[in-house]
Amino acid sequence: MSTVSSVDQFKHGFREEAREILVDLEAALLELNENRGDMELVSRVFRSLHTIKGSGSMFGFDRLAAFTHNLETAFDEVRNGRFQINSELIDLTLSALDQIRAMVEEGEGHPEADAELCAAILARVRQVTGKTESRAAGAQQATHEAAPPAANPADARCWRIHFAPGAEMMRNGANPLLLLRELRQLGELTIAASMAALPPLEELEPERCYVSWEMSLRTAAGQDAIRDVFIFVEDLCELIVEPAPDENVATLSVKTGGLSGTADAATQSALSPALSAPVDVADLIAKGLEDNRAQSGGRRVYDKPDSVSSLRVPAAKLDQFVNLVGELVTVQARLAEIATRRDDAEFAAVSEEVERLTSALRETSMNIRMTPVRGTFEKFRRLVHDLARDLNKDVELTIEGAETELDKTVIDQLSDPLMHLIRNSMDHGIEAAEVRAARGKRATATIHLSARHSGASVLIGVSDDGGGIDADAVRQRAIDKGLVSAEASLTESEIYAFIFQPGFSTAKKVTDVSGRGVGMDVVRQNIEGLRGTIDVASKRGQGTSVTLRLPLTLAIIDGLLVSVDQAFFVLPLANILECIELTSADIHQANGKHVSNLRGEIVPYIRLREYFNIGAERPEIEQIMVTETEAGRFGFVVDRVLGDCQTVIKNLGRFYRHVQVVSGATILGDGTVALIIDPYRLAQEAVRWLTVGARRRHGEP
Repeated sequence: MSTVSSVDQFKHGFREEAREILVDLEAALLELNENRGDMELVSRVFRSLHTIKGSGSMFGFDRLAAFTHNLETAFDEVRNGRFQINSELIDLTLSALDQIRAMVEEGEGHPEADAELCAAILARVRQVTGKTESRAAGAQQATHEAAPPAANPADARCWRIHFAPGAEMMRNGANPLLLLRELRQLGELTIAASMAALPPLEELEPERCYVSWEMSLRTAAGQDAIRDVFIFVEDLCELIVEPAPDENVATLSVKTGGLSGTADAATQSALSPALSAPVDVADLIAKGLEDNRAQSGGRRVYDKPDSVSSLRVPAAKLDQFVNLVGELVTVQARLAEIATRRDDAEFAAVSEEVERLTSALRETSMNIRMTPVRGTFEKFRRLVHDLARDLNKDVELTIEGAETELDKTVIDQLSDPLMHLIRNSMDHGIEAAEVRAARGKRATATIHLSARHSGASVLIGVSDDGGGIDADAVRQRAIDKGLVSAEASLTESEIYAFIFQPGFSTAKKVTDVSGRGVGMDVVRQNIEGLRGTIDVASKRGQGTSVTLRLPLTLAIIDGLLVSVDQAFFVLPLANILECIELTSADIHQANGKHVSNLRGEIVPYIRLREYFNIGAERPEIEQIMVTETEAGRFGFVVDRVLGDCQTVIKNLGRFYRHVQVVSGATILGDGTVALIIDPYRLAQEAVRWLTVGARRRHGEP
């Protein structure tokens, strides 16, 4: 790997970590805005800023580190009780986070941060906190910097720190000297270097750090603040932070080879607290080699055991892995088909073993892709905060079911629909303060985000306690646009469906937030692209609830294979409650109506043969697949049930994008194509189809 690509890889790793820290930092700031006396939240914000600053400096993001240092200073004032949190500081810091994000993304095709805006934010922060301009972190200073302020003797304590870089640390782009410089910012630091791990010259690896450090730090900061300096490399080094047994110790012992004593002048000069002069690495290595050879010949090289508990994998690689598993499932189905036709016990045993392993691999790959929706939900706190300020409304966001897991591919495409729904609720749904007061509502409005599992789907809800949807206004707007005739009889759900039409809006004026009739159309397109459905419920004066029903995964599902004549269909197994027989006697008993008596419950059904216009004669005994839908239980009549199967979902292509009742197709073991039925949409379509059929039988239009 070239040096350039290695550096890019290290910066990419920092960007990934920084994005996660920024999400947590934003959530902490918004929570702090509601609980301004919570010093734990203040410390959490301070530590996050400190981590971004130090790590940014270590990986060459100098502008980011300098900018963040000023924000860190402001929250240090709050932490030390010299300044009280107010809404202006929160808003300034949130604006600063947008610029930090831009600095993080610089160099990856994104626009650079606005330098003038950054300067204006910092100037306002210093004005609000009453602090003069401070200097940036040590990584931004090319020359000598002043010694840190002395710690308050009453608060300071002495810590002993052992720091030994692991074999991979410098290969990952980390610079130990920058870490020590950052550590020095916390207080009075005494450093001693050990060369005991240096190998013979012929065994020396140029990209590896063999130096370890023993340090004494007198600071008012706690153990967490000290460890935060090493947060990006803690898995790549040996780190011990503990209270010093003797707080009067001013110097540390250096153990190198056969020597024991205080650090010599050369070492202490090279690694002095200021850390501003370049280190003469050649001299240090030469001295270490000499000491090392004086030993008995044993090689003393530190290798940190692999303690990594998680691994960051690019989404593209994960998608490729799942696609390959999907192809394997198809091949396994073909193998099982061949095994059933052969009278070979050994071949059948191999097929069953491959099926077992394929099933386990498929379950594992699906679980890897499942991600909690918390990250997506939490980022909307900032949106609600900013819109509430812009619209002069008092609104809080509540979250339920944030640990609900969903396919990462689905989550990635969920942000835009949720954003438009929240913006619509904030602008159109939530009333002005005086209107809420007149209606006897709380001054603070609520937008509620929720998630829960329902069979093979996840239900995502966005609800508010605002004024609700004016169904009459929506209907009239639909008539004006020619979407429906004035004489049409429409249900509430049919009326609400108009708001998802392109260009449809009942807003009397266009604002910066909404009113152009674009957002809800985007919601419908995105959700349908995910093979999901939208349900709207509203009560005038009480609020609106929008429920998005989304599939758990877009790749592989458990299905039940059925057939009608020579056509094959797959129904999602999680939606099927049971299977019952339908005989001629049952049809006669129901007087020819499409209903069945299921233990005293009347269940309507539709024949797939009739719906898909399959002209062959139906068998004497048919099968009713009873499923659970939004409208209750509904049955689908087929000729035969062939058994369960693992179904790899394939898109039908753009020519069939308007076919709503079929969510995709799959390839069976013998190469036959089977359509995957969406039971929710088919039930809705069946009700409409049966209603139209009944009207026609009675001569109605």
